[in-house]
Amino acid sequence: MEKLLIKGGNTLSGKINCSGAKNAALPMIAATILCDQKVVLRNLPYLQDITTMFELLGSMGSEILLDENMDFTISSANLKDIEARYELVKTMRASILVLGPLLAKHGKARIALPGGCAIGSRPVNFHLDALKELGAEINLRNGYIEASAKKLRGANIRFSGITVTGTENLMMAATLAEGKTTLSNVAKEPEIIDLANMLNSMGADIQGAGSDKIIINGVENLIGTTFDIPADRIEAGTYLVAAAVTKGSITIDGIDPNRLMRVIEKLRNTGANIEHTDNSITIDMDKDCPQPVDITTAPFPEFPTDMQAQFSVINAISDGTANIYETVFENRFMHILELNRMGCDITVKGNHALIKGVKSIYGAEVMATDLRASASLILAGLCAKGETVVDRIYHIDRGYERIEEKLNYLGADIVRLPS
Repeated sequence: MEKLLIKGGNTLSGKINCSGAKNAALPMIAATILCDQKVVLRNLPYLQDITTMFELLGSMGSEILLDENMDFTISSANLKDIEARYELVKTMRASILVLGPLLAKHGKARIALPGGCAIGSRPVNFHLDALKELGAEINLRNGYIEASAKKLRGANIRFSGITVTGTENLMMAATLAEGKTTLSNVAKEPEIIDLANMLNSMGADIQGAGSDKIIINGVENLIGTTFDIPADRIEAGTYLVAAAVTKGSITIDGIDPNRLMRVIEKLRNTGANIEHTDNSITIDMDKDCPQPVDITTAPFPEFPTDMQAQFSVINAISDGTANIYETVFENRFMHILELNRMGCDITVKGNHALIKGVKSIYGAEVMATDLRASASLILAGLCAKGETVVDRIYHIDRGYERIEEKLNYLGADIVRLPS
């Protein structure tokens, strides 16, 4: 199991490009199941979750080719196996995204209940209940979701709770359903808009993505397309925080700042100077000590839960006391114990973390428990005195493309160690 050795104390500076967004790419890969023609996806990030999703589609019969431009061409015309086996999905919850496309295109699916980060309950019942309203018959047997439908039919569906992957799954399923489907109380994340744009480029009829209500008029079939994966807003936010905690100055190219406005607002509250264009963000942290900022996570457009752990580090070295309230997942403070081992002063009670800023934190051996927790420990290592070793970094490789290479390019000192 590989580790990262981080020598703290370096100030980050320079310019990097933002990678393609994992959370946009995964549903788009699943969407290629919906058509028999070739789909070309560009700007895909090189991540373990992307590899896993390709392995999953390949196991079902899809053909995947990589060309000299690093573009992926996916053809699912010969897809024959409608089963997503446990050994392929146990590490990635996004595997559930093949359920809707398989049902819509092939009328049946057998999906192992997915795994992923241990950050709390993320039940799939929202997906299953909504698919039943489209006419699917669904049973849970021996750890698998077994679903079938002769023909999905449009319906008026209101989600009982906001779910990103549930919204995406139902959008994809409804594209080939008979008639009109209306989805209410849906997720508004930018990745929902990205998926709708891709599906519409394939001939779907989807309106309202990014609002409270999405309307899908079913079509008989979808066609191939070429689509660019947008930049990863969480990766960009993480590197902005890296600059803030090291008192650095960096520019991130290729990112739409409108997707990060709550993060930018909170960074400005810490004392950071931030400027942006239509496709870049520059941060300059010239203060000796950041100011504390209170955070409450919530679905987009509010502050993202995927940036909560990173802001824990800013607050841990701030000049004062801050409160973080996690309202999206009930078990997403697992990084706190590791941060406290580095000298942070953080108390957790339920969904509330009380963070008292300290003058210095110190390197230690720490263990990552999930994807964003991994990022927070790396950030802590960057601003800690001495050396930090982050273990179980397979989590970080699921969601950040070459993170140590990008940070080293900006002036960090990080070495990947073998197991």
